[in-house]
Amino acid sequence: MKAPEERLGSFYLGAEYDLKSGARLEQPVHYDARDLTTHAVCVGMTGSGKTGLCIDLLEEAALDKVPVILVDPKGDMTNLLLQFPDLLPEDFLPWIDQDEARRKGQSPEELAASTASMWKNGLADWGIAPERIRQLKAAAEFTIYTPGSDAGIPVNILGSLAAPKLDFETEAEAIRERIAGTVSALLGLTGIDADPVRSRESILLSAIFEHFWRAGTDLDLATLIGSIQNPPVRQVGVFDVNTFYPEKERFELAMSFNALLASPSFQSWLSGQPLDIASMLYTADARPRVAIFSLAHLPENERMFFVTLLLENVLTWTRAQQGTSSLRALLYFDEVFGYLPPVSEPPSKRPLMTMLKQARAFGVGCILVTQNPVDLDYKALTNTGTWFIGKLQAERDKARVLEGLKSAISEAGGSDAGFDFDTIISKLGNRVFLMHNVHEERPVIFQTRWAMSFLSGPMTRPQIRTLMAGRKNGSPAQPPAATARTVIATVAESASAPDAATPLPSGYSAVPPGLDPSIRQLFVPATIDPAAALAKRSEGALASTELLYEPALIGCASVDFVDAKRGISQNRRLVLACTEFDAAGNPDWEKSQPLIATLDELSDRPETRAAGFAALPDTLGNARKLSACSRSLSDFLYRRERLPLSIHPWTGLFRAEGESERDFTIRLQQAAREVRDREVDALEKKYATQLERIAEKIRKEERELAQDEAEHQNRKAGELIGLGETMLGFFLGRKSTRGIGSAINRRRMTASARADVEESVETIDELKHEREVIEAELKEEAAAIAARWEHPESALSTEEIAPRRSDVVVQSVTTGWLPFWQVTLDPASGGGKLFVPAFETAEAP
Repeated sequence: MKAPEERLGSFYLGAEYDLKSGARLEQPVHYDARDLTTHAVCVGMTGSGKTGLCIDLLEEAALDKVPVILVDPKGDMTNLLLQFPDLLPEDFLPWIDQDEARRKGQSPEELAASTASMWKNGLADWGIAPERIRQLKAAAEFTIYTPGSDAGIPVNILGSLAAPKLDFETEAEAIRERIAGTVSALLGLTGIDADPVRSRESILLSAIFEHFWRAGTDLDLATLIGSIQNPPVRQVGVFDVNTFYPEKERFELAMSFNALLASPSFQSWLSGQPLDIASMLYTADARPRVAIFSLAHLPENERMFFVTLLLENVLTWTRAQQGTSSLRALLYFDEVFGYLPPVSEPPSKRPLMTMLKQARAFGVGCILVTQNPVDLDYKALTNTGTWFIGKLQAERDKARVLEGLKSAISEAGGSDAGFDFDTIISKLGNRVFLMHNVHEERPVIFQTRWAMSFLSGPMTRPQIRTLMAGRKNGSPAQPPAATARTVIATVAESASAPDAATPLPSGYSAVPPGLDPSIRQLFVPATIDPAAALAKRSEGALASTELLYEPALIGCASVDFVDAKRGISQNRRLVLACTEFDAAGNPDWEKSQPLIATLDELSDRPETRAAGFAALPDTLGNARKLSACSRSLSDFLYRRERLPLSIHPWTGLFRAEGESERDFTIRLQQAAREVRDREVDALEKKYATQLERIAEKIRKEERELAQDEAEHQNRKAGELIGLGETMLGFFLGRKSTRGIGSAINRRRMTASARADVEESVETIDELKHEREVIEAELKEEAAAIAARWEHPESALSTEEIAPRRSDVVVQSVTTGWLPFWQVTLDPASGGGKLFVPAFETAEAP
């Protein structure tokens, strides 16, 4: 099969398949990515090929830069990381089945070589070149998370107890739903099967969560345990909390959670990457991620616990997004058996059903996969737009699938008239699927393409550890590093204190100079300890230190930047330290240093350990000159301060105030996808009329050609018959010119019929050529759209917003003091003295 044409926002899943002949047709099957916003379900028995189909689909999503949250209870989907563009035997060797090699009587190397050859030929048979595998590796990052284990990237669940970033007043229902799911998951982890409406445990914990989350306060297990013993609420319903749930019994519940928290095996749940969906869907550089949560190593109760927390977090993230008709992200559930049952209500069911009902509006698609179609709540799937149905083992499985499929068709307002689903499903073989998509006119039977990822089967934890080696950024939580401001006292005090009799450097006094009472003196805090300052200069070890103050002109101001058209109103607060003055005593603000310290952090007293103060320039001791400096600072800021904006000219998007480059890039990519989809729709609509017109002409000419060919054959037959009659009459002695004239007339009519055939053939060829020209134009314009929106960040431009004169407000320009360390080096490291800053400067905006 030749390489299929790449289509924007379209997933290449395979080729149409003829069940009667059992042969693949040369008609590739493309699936519109936007159709996944109405969700999909895939059912098929073990060995039907559904894992291969779903890996195909996820590969296409990654190529289209759609991030994925992937729940993998069995460990099959970790195969997505086995991408070998070079298709070399040594690439496959670590991942082949050693037992299979022994059964085949081959060495591992021989089996690896044959597997590499099979994969290479399989991909070539489907028109997939190694370059497409390279594109897949570059398009997205594939990461395996292993909750409760450090084999892959461990997941810290404490973030799931943090208060959601939602307003309780407006989102009370959504937050309470999340509380219910979280509480059910936590109780299930301790072995308590609690009814969220009747259970005392569930009601008490829900009340505790609501108390903290309503106040915007994060919870952790230790706080939760303490709150069970001493609830922050006095009343539950109409009863006092001790009447509703006596203290002794609450202590038993607290002990259950405490035993869980104290368990060594539970510590792996408290380390690793926080369960934050936004950071898991995209990397730090805004690259989309396929986040695979491998759960095969977990017992059933821990799986349910984590899946519920994950779904609740995905639901919260989804609700925080803006509406879109384009595909924003995917939630893929590889084996949904037990998580969406038809009768029981496990904690995972409610958030999963809510996702199926609400996620479409936010561009988030759900894909549910199962090999157990009987134990699935098909009522929850009535709004599912796409059904992938593979080979089924039992009649009851087929009956349940048909029941669910027909309900979905009816819900969508469609009809299954004229299509025998029962017979078709019974004839499906391996890797052959029936796809029913409510967005298409007819169901499609197709064979799945060859997967670009090597399908080695479920991975063990050691294999996952090998794959993720060097990428584990989820180390156990460490206590926050002490900041420079907190360690300053201990480090400075540990250095040798200066001797009281040590003379001050020349030009310094032990007390600050006396100034006019109208002049306010501001002291910049010493936030860099001497050891850190020394380390920056890569100097030797310190022996002793002295804190000295140097005078500076301190200017404090705020600058507003306003752009009403774009809705921008941003305030920038500045603290500048100027130490350069001209001969007339005017400050050179161009050479000033922006400080990290804010006006509120400046003190009117020096630090108690200050050893000396340098002499003041005349300007800093003159109130009148300081007043003039205030005017010069205002002029300087009005001329220099600008707010740079990263703007995308085609979408009008710009980087918002306080928005990180990563978040802006993600937002821009989603906007670009939406514009791309609209442009592709408009392009296809534009050419659809022309192509349909030509297709109709071709159909008409083909009908005429068939008629002309039939007429031509009839004329030829009539000519032959007439010729035979003429020859017979000649031999019988009939001499008549009439027969000869008839033969000539029949010959003329045959030639005319042949000319009509040739004319029809020529017209059809011209129409086909015209169609090829239009299709080439369509392809060229589609390629231009793809190129334009492939990397929207490359089109960013920078504009600057200048402040108005009234937007510059000077709050204070006065005499200030900058702290410096005079460091005496240890003689063992060369000795000597250094003068290093003890304050922090900011980068100029």
